[in-house]
Amino acid sequence: TMPDLYRVVEGIDVYDPKFNIVSPGADQDIYFPYDAAERRLTSLHPELKELVYGSAEAPLAVGVLADPSKPLLFTMARLDRVKNLTGLVEWYAKSERLRKLVSLVVVGGVIDPEDTGDREERAECEKMHALMEQYKLQGDMRWIVAQKNRVRNGELYRMIADSKGAFVQPALYEAFGLTVVEAMTCGLPTFATCNGGPSEIIKHGKSGFHIDPYHGAAAANIIADFFDKCAKDPGYWQRISKGGLERIYSRYTWEIYAKRLLTLSSVYSFWKRVSNLDRAETKRYLEMLYVLRMRPLIEKVPLTVDDPEPTEAGSNIPPSPKSPLPRHFF
Repeated sequence: TMPDLYRVVEGIDVYDPKFNIVSPGADQDIYFPYDAAERRLTSLHPELKELVYGSAEAPLAVGVLADPSKPLLFTMARLDRVKNLTGLVEWYAKSERLRKLVSLVVVGGVIDPEDTGDREERAECEKMHALMEQYKLQGDMRWIVAQKNRVRNGELYRMIADSKGAFVQPALYEAFGLTVVEAMTCGLPTFATCNGGPSEIIKHGKSGFHIDPYHGAAAANIIADFFDKCAKDPGYWQRISKGGLERIYSRYTWEIYAKRLLTLSSVYSFWKRVSNLDRAETKRYLEMLYVLRMRPLIEKVPLTVDDPEPTEAGSNIPPSPKSPLPRHFF
């Protein structure tokens, strides 16, 4: 942030005790398990069913699901290259095994390329249409325009769980993965990129599954293996769902976030007072500030004149005070 105005004297030790991870959670008033029947927003079910299984298409959706009895493979993200929604569609389209097991529901972006001024989103939108046409995904896939109502989205996750489906986060890289936490908080088995934050959120095979977005065929096979196993052992879906919830409740709630943040703030303040933590860096910063900003200003301050100013004859006005010599603190 200050090019040519500083020099690096040593690197950052990422294992220093002052670096700690405090992970956020999902709002549990909105995102809660699918089996909490008394809390379910049943009034939203007719419109959500129409959104997912309905026949209405553009400008709200493209594609109609032919078999409502299939589990739903669900993803929701921005329509850009890094989020890799078109990559997921291509994995699904090329896997006959996966297409027989589940229907794909994609929520993201715009349906009409003319509705966006973002060149990357436009390109991904056009690519999505081309993939649906090339692989004849009508009947197997439904692509829905971006949904921004968080309350409805929470119930949408739970409705996908009702179908014994799963959530997929196929990003090329994800810094944290809030949608992963949201889906797992709703009890939805989750497959997420192995690149970035989701690799820490999920314990592979216990609370979800890691997939490599650069190996689409292998990722499709991992997802298909899960649904194959669920078909043979109905309790398997429930075990992964429960494992995801246990992982969330142990690490990714706002209550845990608040307690950990307050604890670390107290510990860090005490540590900083009794140790030499950050003092060398602070001293260098202050020296830089002095050299660049304060010294030129101090040089402009007039020095004290030893001889007193003569007063006007007959005047009782005392001489005006002079500025003291500047004190250099560095």
